[in-house]
Parts: sequence; C-alpha cells; structure tokens
Amino acid sequence: MGLVRRRPVPVTLYLAVLLVVTDRLGSFTSNTAQILICVALGVAGFRSSARTVAAAVAATIAATALNIADPGVAVSTSTWMYSVLLPVFPAVLGAYLRGSAGRLEERDVTPDALLAAGGVAITVLSTWTSWHSGSQPVWVVGLLAVVGGLSLGIARRLPGLVFLLQGVLLVSADIYLNVAVNTCLILTLIAVGVFAMRVASWAWTGAAYLTGCLLAAIAVVGDGTEVTPFRVGVLMTLVATPVAIGRYLGMRQAAAVAGRLRAEESARLTLAQVRADQLAERERIARDVHDIVAHHVGAMVLRASAARYTAPDGPVADALSDIRETGHQVLQDLRDLLDLLRDPERQPDLPANPADVVRESAERMAAAGLVVDLDLDPATDQAPLIARASAARIVQEGLTNVLKHAGPGTQVRVVVSPAQDGLSVEIRNGRPPTTIERLPSSGRGLAGMRERVRALGGTLTAGPDGEGGWLLAAHLPARSAA
Repeated sequence: MGLVRRRPVPVTLYLAVLLVVTDRLGSFTSNTAQILICVALGVAGFRSSARTVAAAVAATIAATALNIADPGVAVSTSTWMYSVLLPVFPAVLGAYLRGSAGRLEERDVTPDALLAAGGVAITVLSTWTSWHSGSQPVWVVGLLAVVGGLSLGIARRLPGLVFLLQGVLLVSADIYLNVAVNTCLILTLIAVGVFAMRVASWAWTGAAYLTGCLLAAIAVVGDGTEVTPFRVGVLMTLVATPVAIGRYLGMRQAAAVAGRLRAEESARLTLAQVRADQLAERERIARDVHDIVAHHVGAMVLRASAARYTAPDGPVADALSDIRETGHQVLQDLRDLLDLLRDPERQPDLPANPADVVRESAERMAAAGLVVDLDLDPATDQAPLIARASAARIVQEGLTNVLKHAGPGTQVRVVVSPAQDGLSVEIRNGRPPTTIERLPSSGRGLAGMRERVRALGGTLTAGPDGEGGWLLAAHLPARSAA
C-alpha cells in the first residue's frame, strides 16, 4: 500500500493475486486483501486512465467472485451482484472525485443553510415517531436521520459524496426501517437534483440519473408490486424531474458567470481603450510642445552662440555663454519631460547628487547678478533622495523668482538644513537695490512648488518678510505622506 499512490493499478493486480492465493490457502488474510483492494481501486480510479482501471476492475471482480464462492455451493445472482458492485463502486467513486464537479466560488451560505434546515425538518418530522420500531437503537436511527438531513447543507460543495450518503441511507432504511424509505427517497431526489446542477458532465449526470432510478426502484418496488411499463415510466419521470431542474439551474448559473466575465472583460477593454486614447493625446501634446518650444529655445541658443563670437571677452560674453549653456540644459530638461509625458509609467530620473544642483543654481544666479549666500548643511546628505531632489528644485525655482522680481544686485540667503523628520529650505532676499523692469512670468512657479511640497506631505509658505524683502520657507518630510 506504500506504492498505491504512484502505482495504483499494479498494486490492485497484486492484491487480486494475493486475494486468490490466501483464499485457496484458507487464510483470514483474504479479508484484509479484500478491504485493501477496494482502497487501491479508489486510488486507481482517481489517478489512472479508464482503460487501465477497467482491467484492474475486471481482475478484482474475478478474484472477489472466487473469494465469495464456497466449494460445492453454486454461484447465485446475489453473489455475482456483490462481486461486481464491490470493485466497481470504489473505482467509480475515485473517478468522480478526480474533478467532475468544479469548485464552488460562491461564498453565500444561505442556500446551504436552507438545504440543511429543510433536510433536518423533513427527516425528523416525518420519521421521529417510528424511530423505536426498527431493529436498531433509537439513538442510532435518530442520529442517522439528523445527519442525513444536515448533509444537504454541503450538497452544493460535495454533491457526489452527499448523493452517495443518501443512497446508502435509503438502502439501509429499506432493510432496517421501511417506514422511513419515502423520506430517504425525497432526500435522495434532492441530492440528485443538486448533483445535476453542480456537475456539468452529461456522462456523470446520466450515471446519477440511472443510479437514482435504481434507488427509487428499491424504495418503491416491493415483493408484491406489479411492474408495468406505465409504472416504470412514472418512476423514471419522477427521477428525471429533479435532474432536469438541476440542469436548468446549473445552466442559468453558468450563463450568469459567463455574463459577468464578459462584463468584466468589456470593462477591461474599455479601460484599455481610454488608456490608449490618453497616451495618444499625451503623444500629440508632446509633439506640439517639442515643435514649438524646442524650436524657439534652439533658435535662442544658436543666436547666443553666434553673438558669443562677436563679443569674445567681458561681461556680455559671460552672459551669452550662460544663455547658451542654460538653453542647452532647457532643451535636455524638455526632452526628459516629453519622455515622461509620452510614458507616464516611467519613473522620472532623480539627480544623482542634489547638493551639486543646489550649488550650481547658486553659482548660476550669482553669475546673473544676484548676491547669493548659500548655507548648505552637509548633514542633508543623510536625508532621503526624493526630499533632497525636491529641495534642489525649490532652490532653483526660488532663486529664479528672486532674479525675476527683485533683479540683479539683490542679496539672497539660501539655507538648506536638516529639520525634525525631514529637510528645511529657506530662501530670503532683501530689498531690490534699484527699480527694475520685471521679467515676464507665468505665475506658475510658486504654485508648482506648492504642488511638489504637498505631494511629499510637507508645507510651504511664501510672502513679505516685513523688512521689504521676501521669504520662502518649505519643510519636506523624510517620508512621503500617503
């Protein structure tokens, strides 16, 4: 039996030979072999092909017949029936358990509770007055009645097992408690209907129907019952009714599941189409932005480069060089932004060292005419990269705003330092030294900084400092808010 899971058919054939040998020897080991061979047949039905299982069943039938037959006693019909049914039953049960009924995905247990309650009500109310009339103790009959009714509660999840249990109870009632046969027949018909609803295979449904007809015949046909074609037709119709209802309900459930799957697939396709439309629109916007902005910025860079050769030395040359380098950087940033616009799933590239970006921004603004006092705490390198990168962008935008609105010659103090659970950025500029002509501004710089800080869960304040200057202060937490 240690090999039964890997080699069920050879084990079954071996046990068949062992059964014949021990029977010829008159050993009680034949009883053990008869029990084990049924277990092996169940495993064979579950794991092996139908052809090999049929061969194992045939060998077992022959061995069982030899074991049952006594020397000098003729083989009767009941002997052959027992010899055939004993091997066939576990093989069929194993084949059924291989997957005839799909897994029930429904989590609502209300139908199961109703089936269990109805089953107990039927068995107890219709049989409790007759529990004492059988040959078995009252508590045994009552327990079987309650278990038989409650078993309907798991019929939707284990239809084959419950159908088998109801069939066994019906046969037992026909032998030991005949007054409960009609009640067992009702439960068996319910089990047949649930089996037909849950098992999609027509072959298994047909087998269940034939078995139901056989069980109904056991319950209805007695020793003095006259068997006529009309009564046979009524009995077959009686069993066919729950089978038809079960198949109808099963097809309705399958249609509902298919409809739900189609609706989910349609929703996914719609979402994918919307996503594709969005990406197409992003692509169009990216092309327009590139065609318009890149053209003008490129022309600006080319003109600055050409003018640089006409004024090789002096402050004008330095300004032209700065314009050219800034234009190149703008074009590179524009390309990165357009790549992100075309592919929003791509993560934006963060600067490798935001501190260098801060220093570069301070130097560039100083070259443009601002008097920049930069205080960059080395401890800020311990802060998360996303916080440091955002601080660098705020410093860039803040210094640009000072240059736009206060003009060259304005004193600016920039402080980037660790704060409680994050980074602190402070940009304070004094009064403009002279009346200046304000540069054109979109008005989105401060709003963009607020959005960036808000995305990280930080705070940003900006306004006059009370001394004629302007103060921009931001706090960036180390961890982004949810």
